[in-house]
Amino acid sequence: MEKRGKLLQFVRPQDLVWIFLFAGLAVFGPDRSEISSAVLLSLGIIQVVEPKLPFLKSTAGIVVSFIVKLGLWYVLMGWTDGVASSYYWLVLLPVISVATSGGLLGLVIATVLASGAYLSWLLFIPPEYFVPPEEWPVLILRIASIPIAGFLVYELLEANRTATRKAQAAAEQLAEANRNLREAEAAVRRSERLAALGQLSAGLAHELRNPLGTMKTSAEMLLQNVDSNHDVAREMAGFISSEVDRTNSLVTRFLDFARPLALRLEPTDLTQIIDQAVADVEKHMPRLDVKIYKNYSPDIPPFLMDGQFVERVMYNLLLNAAQASPPGSSITVNTRQLDGTVEIGIIDRGSGIEPKHLENIFNPFFTTKATGVGLGLAIVSKIIDEHGGKVEVDSVPGVGSTFRVYLPFRETAGENG
Repeated sequence: MEKRGKLLQFVRPQDLVWIFLFAGLAVFGPDRSEISSAVLLSLGIIQVVEPKLPFLKSTAGIVVSFIVKLGLWYVLMGWTDGVASSYYWLVLLPVISVATSGGLLGLVIATVLASGAYLSWLLFIPPEYFVPPEEWPVLILRIASIPIAGFLVYELLEANRTATRKAQAAAEQLAEANRNLREAEAAVRRSERLAALGQLSAGLAHELRNPLGTMKTSAEMLLQNVDSNHDVAREMAGFISSEVDRTNSLVTRFLDFARPLALRLEPTDLTQIIDQAVADVEKHMPRLDVKIYKNYSPDIPPFLMDGQFVERVMYNLLLNAAQASPPGSSITVNTRQLDGTVEIGIIDRGSGIEPKHLENIFNPFFTTKATGVGLGLAIVSKIIDEHGGKVEVDSVPGVGSTFRVYLPFRETAGENG
C-alpha cells in the first residue's frame, strides 16, 4: 500500500492524459513524420516532467520551460505549413503553464510573445500567396484564443487559490477555537478539582489540629517529667515535638490554600514586586547556583493587584524554575503589556515537564519532586484566578519551561467593576 501511494504521487492521472494526447497526435496526427513525432514526444515529456521538477517551479524555471516549449512548437509549425499548421493550438501549452504559476505580468508577457511568434509566420508567406480576406476571421480567432485561454486559466486558478486561502483561514480559526475550548475545559476541570480538594483539605486540616495539639502537649510534658538520664526517651520526645511542628505547619498551608482569598487591590508597581521576589529567591542562590536576568517593559505603570499575593506567585514560580535548572544556568524574567493585559514570563533552561504532567501541575498535592506536597503551583493558580488572570505553561523535556502569568491591567478601582 505504501509503494502504491508513492507511485500514485509520482504518476498522476493527468500524466496519462498527456501521454495519450501526444501519442495520439504522433500516431494519428495530420503529419506523421519523424521530426513531428520527435517534437510531439518532447512536448509530452516536458508536460509530464514539469510539475515534478522543483527548478521548473521557480521564476527562472518557468522562463526556461516557456522558451523550450515555445521553441519546440515553433519548429513543429515550421515543419507543418507554418501559419496554416493544424498544430497551431499547441502554442496554448506554454501560455497556460505560465498562467498557472507565473502571475498576471508573466501571463501578459507570455501571451504577447506567443502571439508574436504565431504572427511571425506571416512574414514567411510570399506576397502573391498572402492570406486572402476571407481567411482573416480564422486568423484573428486563432490569435484571440491565446490570451482568452491564458486569462481563463489564470482566473480559474486565482478563484481556486482564493477559495483555498479562505478554507485555510477557516481551518486555522477552527483550530484556534478548538484550542481555546480545550484550554477552557481544562481550566474548568482544574477549578472543580481545586474546589473539591480545597474543601477536603479544610475538613482534614481541622480534624488534624486537635490530635496534633494533644501530641504536642504530651511530648512537652514527657520532656519535663522524664529523668535526664533517659536520653533515648528525651530524644524521642524531641522528635515527636519537632514532627508535630512540621505537620502543624503543613496543616496551616492546607488551610491557607482552602481559605478564600481576601484580595486588597491597590495600585502597585509590578517591577518592585518581582524585584522583591527575585531577592528572596536569590537567598537560595549560593546553593542553587542559578543567575536571574530581568527584562522589564518600561511602559507598565502601577496597576491594581494584591502586591503580597502576586509577590508570592513570583516567588513560587522563580523558586521552581531555579530548582529545575542545572547549576550555572540562567532564568529570564520579562514583562510586557498587551491588549489590556500584563504578561509576566519566567523562562528557565531546566529539565522541563513531561507532556503527560502538564494538565496536572496546577492540581493540589501533585508533585514530581522527591520532597514537597505539591501546593506551590496550586496556590499560584488560585491567586491568579482570584485576580481574574490566567497562567499558561510551555515546556519541552530536557530543554526548559516557560510560565506566563497574565494579569488584567486595571489602573483604577472603577475598572475593577
